[in-house]
Amino acid sequence: MHPRFGCTRTDHPRIGRRELLHVCGLSLLGLGSADLARLEAATPSRRAGKAKSVVFIFQSGGPSQHETFDPKPDAPDGIRGEYGTIPTRLPGVRFCEYLPQLAARSDKFAVVKTMHHTAGREFRNEHNSCTYLLHTGRTEMPVGDTNASIVNPRQGRFEWPSIGSLFAYVNPPEPGVALPAVVEIPRTSLMRYPGRGAGILGPNYERWGVDLAPLCRSPDAAGSCPNCFSHDDPNDPSRAAGKGPKAWWDNSSCRDASFRLPDLGGLGVSGAELGDRVSLLERFDSLHRTIDSNAAVTMDVNRRRAIELVAAMRPGRSNPFDLSQEAPAVRDRYGREEWGQGFLTARRLVEAGVRMVQINLRGWDTHQNAFRDLKGKLLPSIDRCLSGFLDDLEQRGLLDEVLVVMCGEMGRTPKISPITVGGKNASGEVFTPGRHHWGDVFPCFFAGAGIRGGQMIGQTDRHGGVPVTEAYTPADLTATLLHLMGVDPNAVFRDAEGRPHRLTEGEPIRPLVG
Repeated sequence: MHPRFGCTRTDHPRIGRRELLHVCGLSLLGLGSADLARLEAATPSRRAGKAKSVVFIFQSGGPSQHETFDPKPDAPDGIRGEYGTIPTRLPGVRFCEYLPQLAARSDKFAVVKTMHHTAGREFRNEHNSCTYLLHTGRTEMPVGDTNASIVNPRQGRFEWPSIGSLFAYVNPPEPGVALPAVVEIPRTSLMRYPGRGAGILGPNYERWGVDLAPLCRSPDAAGSCPNCFSHDDPNDPSRAAGKGPKAWWDNSSCRDASFRLPDLGGLGVSGAELGDRVSLLERFDSLHRTIDSNAAVTMDVNRRRAIELVAAMRPGRSNPFDLSQEAPAVRDRYGREEWGQGFLTARRLVEAGVRMVQINLRGWDTHQNAFRDLKGKLLPSIDRCLSGFLDDLEQRGLLDEVLVVMCGEMGRTPKISPITVGGKNASGEVFTPGRHHWGDVFPCFFAGAGIRGGQMIGQTDRHGGVPVTEAYTPADLTATLLHLMGVDPNAVFRDAEGRPHRLTEGEPIRPLVG
């Protein structure tokens, strides 16, 4: 970062004390030069990989395979669902009728229809366990943990790193990139799920979770603001969300799709101090000594990247979170909603050098009002947002180097039923039918860097309940992503104590990568 001449105070961000404290814990920002040299020596070697960055789209809750990429129109009533199907560009392949834009682009991506969990039955159909397994790329739960215990710290647990943390380890940002290797958007405060941490790799490889979206007060919020909703929303029109006298909840807080810029802290440091590099570095040293008086590492890398990160967060073209820099037509292509603006932010982040962006899409836990909400909210949103994202990446020449992956932590049951027969939901209405947790099979979407598009991989039985051809695990997903990055999945990483571990126990999904 070079000094600027003729600047005014408004040209520079006010850097808060908490900002500096916060950024020194992001990704590699806590490392000194000696630590970097040690870790670089231990990092697995890389060949030239197709994928420079990964965008991982997490469909939190678990989307239905039947209502997306694996419909079963010939299945009996109670299994096939309420929707029709639509032809794709692939002979004999049909998608759910509410995915027309993706169907028209089916030659540009691949879907693995036979992802599954192999952990015990008590784990493979539960959100907490399946989310842990997916995000760590593992096939077994830690010994001694249950679906309930995995969400909380537990002494003695062996903490595998998340896939994102592994990526930060094997593929750190290029020199000069101030942003951390892994960024998670747009609502991380609502996504404190197990398996997202750095585990035995240590805190230097944590992801940066950023809350960008406006406050949402929806009970059990689902879907995409400003089209957010709850699966508990009443079917009685007079009780629709809003300020009406009979409204079930007030949704006026989240009608605005505009993202805010990341908040890196509170108390200000003057623009003059930012201009005075020596003064700011001295102040940062003092702050770091306050954090850890026993710190023995040098601060050269830490200080430089912390300052560059804070400076990069100023509004303007260099800030990847500042969507006001995009043309209105581009924002419209993605969709003026939480999901669409999240995809657009992801594109800007990978352009800025971030190695992995995770976009969290809430609302796929469709136990009730499933067919109302999938048709009315979830499917049109993902069809528009993901299609616009793929088009934009391709037109910008980025699709050959950005790997796009989308899945949930599980699928949904073949059988349609109320979650509780005769029971009532939070709004007081009798539960309507939906599909429930199902880890025996779920689809995973792949596009971009090195992926052989235009194929559906794997087959499920006539009810869409189990694989009948080769099935793949989260470990195989991890191995596939590493392979596309140019990293041997059989290589080892070293944890914070220097002990070696294999990157993954999985194998690349060969039909995807050739």
